[in-house]
Amino acid sequence: MGMSRMRDNVERWLIHEGLTFEEVKSDENAFQISVKHAGKYGVPVDIFEPKAQMGILVLGSKVIMKNNQIARHIGFNDEEKERFVKKVSDFCYSIQAISKFITEDGKQKIGVYVVLDDKENINQQTMLDALDSVSEKHEKTAKFLMKTF
Repeated sequence: MGMSRMRDNVERWLIHEGLTFEEVKSDENAFQISVKHAGKYGVPVDIFEPKAQMGILVLGSKVIMKNNQIARHIGFNDEEKERFVKKVSDFCYSIQAISKFITEDGKQKIGVYVVLDDKENINQQTMLDALDSVSEKHEKTAKFLMKTF
C-alpha cells in the first residue's frame, strides 16, 4: 500500500465503525491517527505507520502509571528499575504485546503495541481486531501494575 493509501484505508475503516479520531503530527511516522475511545475498554489508541517500516501498521496504547507508582519507580536504584522493566516486559510478552517504557509530560507510561506486518492481510477486520486487542492488553497491563506494583 502506498503511503497515503494506508492512511486513507485506516481513516475509512474508522469512519465506517463510527469511531472518532484525529490526525497527530509525527516525525517518525508516515501518518499517525489517535482514536479517543477504542475497543471494549474505551481507551485511547494510536494507529501509525512507522517511516522506518513502511507497509506495517502499529496500534498502541499508553498505560499511565499512577502517582504513587511513579514515586516508587523514581526511588528505585538501577538494578530495581531493570528488574521492574523486565517484569513488565515479561508480562507484556505473555499477553503477546510489545511494550515500551516512555516518559511523557512528566509521567511514566508503558506503551503496549500490536504490530500488523502481514501487508497482504491488513484490512478493516484485522485492524478492528487489533484495536480490540490493544484495548484489552492496555487493561490487562494496568491491572498487572495495580497488583504487582
